[in-house]
Amino acid sequence: KKKKKKKMVDATTVRNLIAFWLFGLCNNYAYVIMLSAAGDIIDQQTGVSPAPSNNTNQCVKEITGRDCDDISTGAILLADIIPSLVIKATFPFFMQRIPFGFRQFVVILFQTGSYLMVAFSLNMYMSIAGVVFASVCSGLGEITLLSLTSYYPKSMISAWSSGTGGAGVVGSFAYAALTEPSLGGLTPTNALLVMLVVPLLFAISYWLLLKMPDTVYSPGLNPTTWIVPLNHADAPKEKRSESEKSGVLRIAVRDGESDYIQDDEKSTYDLTDSSTAIMDSEKVPQRALSMKEKMTLVPPLLKYMIPLALVYFGEYIINQGIVQLIFFNCDTGFGLSKGSQYRWYQVLYQVGVFISRSSVNILPLPRVVLYILPVLQIANAIFFFFDALYFFVPHIAILFALIIVEGLLGGASYVNTFNNIHKEVAPDVREYSMSVASMSDSFGIVISGFLSIPIHNFICGQPLPGVPGS
Repeated sequence: KKKKKKKMVDATTVRNLIAFWLFGLCNNYAYVIMLSAAGDIIDQQTGVSPAPSNNTNQCVKEITGRDCDDISTGAILLADIIPSLVIKATFPFFMQRIPFGFRQFVVILFQTGSYLMVAFSLNMYMSIAGVVFASVCSGLGEITLLSLTSYYPKSMISAWSSGTGGAGVVGSFAYAALTEPSLGGLTPTNALLVMLVVPLLFAISYWLLLKMPDTVYSPGLNPTTWIVPLNHADAPKEKRSESEKSGVLRIAVRDGESDYIQDDEKSTYDLTDSSTAIMDSEKVPQRALSMKEKMTLVPPLLKYMIPLALVYFGEYIINQGIVQLIFFNCDTGFGLSKGSQYRWYQVLYQVGVFISRSSVNILPLPRVVLYILPVLQIANAIFFFFDALYFFVPHIAILFALIIVEGLLGGASYVNTFNNIHKEVAPDVREYSMSVASMSDSFGIVISGFLSIPIHNFICGQPLPGVPGS
């Protein structure tokens, strides 16, 4: 009988792990697609032709000067991240009163709207509005679903983070393959319409796949239940709705690790051990916080947030301001065209992110290591900056390796930051803490987005060493 119960528990855990992996994939997918389509959006609305070296599948035999685009994709990046930052910076102060299901519905609505608006865009303003919709979806989805992990074992954070890394790999590959003439051969409009399957998968994962703990508030059809009551966390179970009573999950905590258990498995845990405890999920409520308490909780989180913001600052300075200016000739670039080189830069970066965001259960990093990661990432950005100026790296293979490292550093910082918050922050304020900390990566990206444009222009204005008249 116990084996049967254990199998049921394992099935529930696996089901939730799959759901959170799909949440990460679907939530970040629109963000990735909008950045992948940024060049197509600009070309479609302005009629600007691609740079000559991007307009051919031939490698560059001899580098005769810099190849700079007249229009930067920085505006698309900012439109894709600023709304997300605004949401992350403001919503944690009041969103606990909004049921998770309502928030998820809005996320899916905005994601669907983003694909449709950009696909059928008539002008640049409509395209930018579609990108803003994707940003709202990404920001609200991240703080909602990261907050939801506070009701589950911390393995769900790893699943979520791995899914967000998967979004980069799958999204960049999918858009490139669908629009590549020799593969999908679709127009950007039709490729974006194909992506509408993602919001559908998002909805199925949340409402059908995920097993919701009974502590998560479930509104009814009566409009008076559409706001989470302040005393919900303290309400006895018999006063909750029938949907909340079903499927009670209990959590066993041993040495900081937690997992689901059934009633008859309590005997397998030594309750005399101070490091072991068993609790009903409903017995660990999220504390109702006043605005003053919410503000007081922010400074202790800065030790997690600042390193993550710095890592993402260095990361997006490289990705949006520098790396597209670095290219190699046929002999030192594996025979790849400049456009192909840039696409491989992005793919390898996303592979690095995916690997490290999936690694926390195998190689968790202590908090002290999180302070080293931004130093390494900023050093990486400085290296890329000087290579863009002087072209001193002898072969593209070296740059490929450094770009994988860039992705590994960014992904490791992200997943281990939230993993450490989940372990170290008091359980009754974990939901709020996770949502507040989620703004840090967006803050770093916004700053890098503003700086990437002048950095891009500065490099383009410098002569290329060894090339007369460049």
